[in-house]
Amino acid sequence: MCGIVAYVGHRQAHDVIIKGLKRLEYRGYDSAGIALLNGALSVYKKKGKVSDLEAYLQGKNLSSTIGMGHTRWATHGEPSDRNAHPHYSATEKLAIIHNGIIENYSALKLELVRKGHTFLSDTDTEVFIHFIEDIKKNEQCSLEEAVRLALTKVVGAYAIVIMSLEDPNLLIAARKGSPLVIGVGKDEFFLASDATPIIEYTNEVVYLNDQEIAIIKDGKLSIKNTANLPLTPYIETVDLELEAIEKGGFEHFMLKEIFEQPRSISDCMRGRLNARTGRLVLGGLGEYINKLVKADRIMIIACGTSWHAGLVAEYFFEEFCRIPVEVEYASEFRYRNPVIREGDVVIAISQSGETADTLAAIELAKSKGAIIFGVCNVVGSSIARATHAGAYTHAGPEIGVASTKAFTAQLTVLSMIALSVAQKNGTISSQAFHSMLVELENIPAKVEKALKLNDQIEKIAHLFKDARNFIYLGRGYNFPVALEGALKLKEISYIHAEGYPAAEMKHGPIALIDEEMPVVFIATKDSSYEKVVSNIQEVKARKGRVISVITEGDDHIPKMSEFCIEVPAVHEALMPLVSVIPLQLLSYHIAVLRGCNVDQPRNLAKSVTVE
Repeated sequence: MCGIVAYVGHRQAHDVIIKGLKRLEYRGYDSAGIALLNGALSVYKKKGKVSDLEAYLQGKNLSSTIGMGHTRWATHGEPSDRNAHPHYSATEKLAIIHNGIIENYSALKLELVRKGHTFLSDTDTEVFIHFIEDIKKNEQCSLEEAVRLALTKVVGAYAIVIMSLEDPNLLIAARKGSPLVIGVGKDEFFLASDATPIIEYTNEVVYLNDQEIAIIKDGKLSIKNTANLPLTPYIETVDLELEAIEKGGFEHFMLKEIFEQPRSISDCMRGRLNARTGRLVLGGLGEYINKLVKADRIMIIACGTSWHAGLVAEYFFEEFCRIPVEVEYASEFRYRNPVIREGDVVIAISQSGETADTLAAIELAKSKGAIIFGVCNVVGSSIARATHAGAYTHAGPEIGVASTKAFTAQLTVLSMIALSVAQKNGTISSQAFHSMLVELENIPAKVEKALKLNDQIEKIAHLFKDARNFIYLGRGYNFPVALEGALKLKEISYIHAEGYPAAEMKHGPIALIDEEMPVVFIATKDSSYEKVVSNIQEVKARKGRVISVITEGDDHIPKMSEFCIEVPAVHEALMPLVSVIPLQLLSYHIAVLRGCNVDQPRNLAKSVTVE
């Protein structure tokens, strides 16, 4: 989850790196550090955010045209100055930054301690660079070869960059299971966990693949794999605008991204869906769409918010395609010996396309002969490259750690995939198919209308900002929305919240209801409406404080709710795209009123690239 950035060229490296670290800070913000070569290999690091590192650097000699930096999400070792990256080797002639986990570091450390090595941190990363230097010394080989040999012996995930005092024009980078992109400029190179620190300087990039090593030396880039075979760098053009990664006048990225959803949903459908002509084509699925049509079952694997999107997709696929669907936590999937048959279809969902658990689940499913479809947002990401086919969500960069526009974009793509399958296998009539396309095309305008509730929702937030617990309840398509609403509140306001199917309240959670318990019902008019009305009455009878998200014009539920938030009428299968908007805004405003950092909530990071 950590963010890494490095530079070599003609610019002042410090300026590029600090700016890059700020753009990568959504990946981790426990501590930050920088290494520069200016006669010495100088490492400066500090617990806290990049701004704390900046303050620490005041007055230091930072002149250098080569350097690297790191912003950390702690795994091994608590957040502290000494555990911050970069880390020195034993002689302090090498330094490393690392995103990932070295699983066999304890055994390596024990061996190195026996040889007389001492360690200044609790991290696996420091062991890694000591190990590389030890190999270089014992094998009497180049640093490049020592790195390659070390990578054949470590177990785990990594994206690393290494600098050497003895070679001031050299950067060595490698990856396995953690993202790394190389920006190619004129007589300069940039390395980063994603393209956001690079796009200001160049749109030409090389995506490093697993078990590949990049050597940037004397202004030239070469790539080989851990088997020592040379590879030809493949340069791609990144379609990313600088303004897309700026706040654009909003107080927080999260709020900006909530309000971007009419556009991001439209972008998701652009060129794919035309209700007037009845056209729905997802080019990324190609001929593999027939695998979905003929599937005996579909497995959806995802984590967090993406898992909630998968739950909505389960309802959609089963209703419209009549194909049984199983939704799995990717983090559990490969540890329970799942039954996967050759030809089974797996849909993997991930905003970043780098989620470690989802990638591991993909590899397991592929090894059993399954066909893998990917739904992700980041072009060139690991999941996009590991799957047989798939569809990008085209939501644009999502910087806020709590996912918002990625969720609705995922729902949009998944609904389009399901409708395509339903049309091809004849489980939806032409009239119903066309009606659903019209409904989808109208979603951005209805989301826009829902966003106009912002001021009303902020007033409600003032009344509940000091609540200690929340319950979110929904049925049918809105049950996953209840889960997502509760997750958003937990993530950014640190208020304990739980989501349940509304009918399950009677099977335990109702014991929690009292006059201090806020209960959020997603109670829009659908096939479960009357049942949800009964659930509201049950909460009201026990003096719970009811906040209801309802369909415009509903005059029944307001009589039994303390607060009602009206959203536009939508087909119930697409209602999650609209009903989730008030819940995103409610969590945002409560968190802001509580003084929380909504873009960088404690203990979290945007891309979970470690298990």
